[in-house]
Amino acid sequence: MSSSKGKAPATSNASNGAYELPWVEKYRPEVLGDVVGNVETVERLKVIAKDGNCPHIIISGMPGIGKTTSIHCLAHQLLGSAYKEGVLELNASDERGIDVVRNKIKQFAQKKVTLPPGRHKIVILDEADSMTPGAQQALRRTMEIFSNTTRFALACNMSNKIIEPIQSRCAILRYSKLSDAEILKRLLEICEMEKVEYNEDGLAALIFTSEGDMRQAINNLQSTWSGFNYISADNVFKVCDQPHPVIIQAMVKACLKGNIDGAMEKLSELWDQGYSAVDIVVTIFRVVKTYDEIPEYTKLEYIKEIGFTHMRVLEGVGTLIQLGGLMARLCRTHMKPELFKV
Repeated sequence: MSSSKGKAPATSNASNGAYELPWVEKYRPEVLGDVVGNVETVERLKVIAKDGNCPHIIISGMPGIGKTTSIHCLAHQLLGSAYKEGVLELNASDERGIDVVRNKIKQFAQKKVTLPPGRHKIVILDEADSMTPGAQQALRRTMEIFSNTTRFALACNMSNKIIEPIQSRCAILRYSKLSDAEILKRLLEICEMEKVEYNEDGLAALIFTSEGDMRQAINNLQSTWSGFNYISADNVFKVCDQPHPVIIQAMVKACLKGNIDGAMEKLSELWDQGYSAVDIVVTIFRVVKTYDEIPEYTKLEYIKEIGFTHMRVLEGVGTLIQLGGLMARLCRTHMKPELFKV
């Protein structure tokens, strides 16, 4: 990717990492063409950057998939050298009260700034769905009054938490999770530029733990490299501190055979390692949904049972007995109905 151009050469020595930017910042895209994934949505932003007439925008989607980065790239391409003066960025999760809208945003919108012809000042609101309803109402009015000079770009995880009057004033763009192939491609590029040594299982583990979150994948890559100087599956899971999928897979295989003792043995192994019930249930779900050896009907039944257990765990019943009950229900799926007749 072209985002690596012009960067200082990276050192492969993990001990020098303290003097460098985090890789997630070092390799952050600078133009829209470098943004990974969500091709159709990014193309729409490229059209806006080319035309220059930027509407108010809401970009929604899961964390770590490039929402805020895309907005920054768009602002850079629209404003060029006037970017610093012409952009106000606020993280709404920290500064989300009504006073912020009334004071900071209003002052910025009223400020006179020299911009390229036909361009507008841009207010970037990160985590906009964390704004209080009062602040959102104040923002709605501010958007109306200053729309001639200022455009608003909101990044949020859930657009339904933005009030309807603001949504109706914005173009809403939705970002989906990044695919495994898209994350792998970016990780390989960074590994090459940073001279990182790895094996295929290590990269697969990074993709598994990231769940479509590019920021998480890159952070985990750097953490594993700094800690172990080699990217292997075991090293990645040590750094990420998640239940090892191989143990979970062995547990699921035992359930497929109706072997409750084998399943409980693996469960106890994870429990003794100190993992919480949520960690274990979530990893079971992630393994089951991608496990090709499970017949489709069985997979549906498993996911249903995992879902019920997850709900109970989130309600506060995160005990070993609750997880043991899940193992029993998964094993029972394969046993003949007549065995349960009294």
